Amino acid sequence: MSTRAVLEVIALDAEDAVAAQAGGADRLELVTDMAADGLTPRSGTVAAIRAAVDIPLRVMLRLADGFAAGEVDRLVDAVHEMKGAGATEFVLGFLDAHGEVDMYAVERVVAELSGCSWTFHRAIDRAADRDALRKQLDGVPGLDTYLTAGAAGGVDDGLPTLLSEAGRRGEPGYEQQILVGGGLRLEHVPRLLEAGIDGFHIGGAARPAGWAGAVSVASVAEWRRALDGGL
Repeated sequence: MSTRAVLEVIALDAEDAVAAQAGGADRLELVTDMAADGLTPRSGTVAAIRAAVDIPLRVMLRLADGFAAGEVDRLVDAVHEMKGAGATEFVLGFLDAHGEVDMYAVERVVAELSGCSWTFHRAIDRAADRDALRKQLDGVPGLDTYLTAGAAGGVDDGLPTLLSEAGRRGEPGYEQQILVGGGLRLEHVPRLLEAGIDGFHIGGAARPAGWAGAVSVASVAEWRRALDGGL
């Protein structure tokens, strides 16, 4: 009856993507420049990854470090560039100076997605009011996932919030899948699964050599086993 939990892995290039798929990843998040917590990759990289694997991938729409949208016209251009490279799913999230969702930027970008599925990323963990943000975004086309650690500091700090929000699944503003990422460790998995959370996102955890190294098939496979109940 139940489907297996989704494992999403950050990929910086085609080598990462192939390794992630081989290890059992269900989906990729494509970014560049992890020193800035992940920005929009080059279109050539997206095209190369799309050609290398057949699992779904979501492309980051983020032009600079931080959670401000920046130049919205450039974001719109990025949407078309990424679509031209084969992207059909996306990741985005913008806050204003008060920590509230920047609805102007979100709606401008989402209008260009033309119904594509997308994730609101960890900007939610920096929001002044998480519940207000979710309710403001309720009904925005294509939004099916929140990538969150529950708190800006990571899953250790945010676990109570994640468990609480999981319990509200189905309420207005809470229909989307919770994709847990940000300081996520294997030891967190059993409690999150028990709460009904079925989305998990890893970046550094898939890279034993750190961000300078590639995704490890063995590391991804270890997470796959844990999510499938083998831990």
